[in-house]
Amino acid sequence: MFETPFSVVGTVITDVVPRRVGDQEFIRFRVASNSRRRTPEGTWEPGNSLYLTVNCWGRVADGVAGVLFKGDPVVVVGHIYTNEYEDKEGNRRSTIEVRATAVGPDLTRCRVRIDPARRAAEQAEQAGPDGGDGTEAADEGVEQPGELPISA
Repeated sequence: MFETPFSVVGTVITDVVPRRVGDQEFIRFRVASNSRRRTPEGTWEPGNSLYLTVNCWGRVADGVAGVLFKGDPVVVVGHIYTNEYEDKEGNRRSTIEVRATAVGPDLTRCRVRIDPARRAAEQAEQAGPDGGDGTEAADEGVEQPGELPISA
């Protein structure tokens, strides 16, 4: 199957809804990407809009759950496709959807704080059998994130 890589910057416009297909959970929400253009008078006016359904599976769904909400600015990376279906009246319909491979906040429009508890848990999960990651000797004398340099 040919998969078209795609990225979009936009705003979450629906509730972020967990769903289930068989024994797998996924998260679905809609994103609007709106452009603006400058008029000859120097003012801005609305341009075209693109509306997409975003489907998040696996680790992407785990990361999005309870973190994203309606109105949040996001960057979505994934594979775009057309979902064709029949509505309740039997009419053929289609929607543009993205199977997300990554979703994050649009840092040009918001500020975020990384969750250090989650980061520590992920680092412990990735640690080697002796509890270390094998980089202790390489890290000596290297400033660690969150530490101030000695001259500060």
